[in-house]
Amino acid sequence: MTIKAACLQAAREAIAEEGVEKLSLREVARRIGVSHQAPYKHFPSRDHLLAEVIRLCFQDFSAYLDNRELGPDPRQNLDNLGTRYLEFALDRPLEYRLMFNTPWPAPAEEVGLVRDAQHTLDILRRNLKDIYGDGKGTRVKIDLDAMMIWSVMHGLASILQSNVVQHLDMPASTKAKVPAHIFDRVRAIIGQQM
Repeated sequence: MTIKAACLQAAREAIAEEGVEKLSLREVARRIGVSHQAPYKHFPSRDHLLAEVIRLCFQDFSAYLDNRELGPDPRQNLDNLGTRYLEFALDRPLEYRLMFNTPWPAPAEEVGLVRDAQHTLDILRRNLKDIYGDGKGTRVKIDLDAMMIWSVMHGLASILQSNVVQHLDMPASTKAKVPAHIFDRVRAIIGQQM
């Protein structure tokens, strides 16, 4: 493993254990057993390191979304995309929080974080384009529906990750139906736009 890769892994571990606020290049160096100056050869600042960590989370997220089952029905593909979104959020809560709940440091664009985050939106846009086609005004409809779907999925993922769900006065059988119900409602909204 290269020093750069080791720094990135140590940064993720430090964030998981101590929170993003305590991330420092000195702590990363200590964790991998190198001089406190060694990480600076790869990351000019702590913010560069954090931006790179978040960028890699978006790359992993995009790869996970891209690796979904695809078939001839774009509506089913949209359901599969939603399922993958929730799976990633619930299986990898640290990465999910870093991507969506951590303020992006100033070097975000410099290290390619903006580009990689944009790719996740483009996956959804392509799926919606398969549903809506290329008609006049379609791009605006796609962007608006993409943000609606992303907002719904983000809200659902956040609620399912929270402690409040465990304490709601709702049968477990009903809670288990929530994702499918949300997908049905999204399909209904998309169907009205056709």
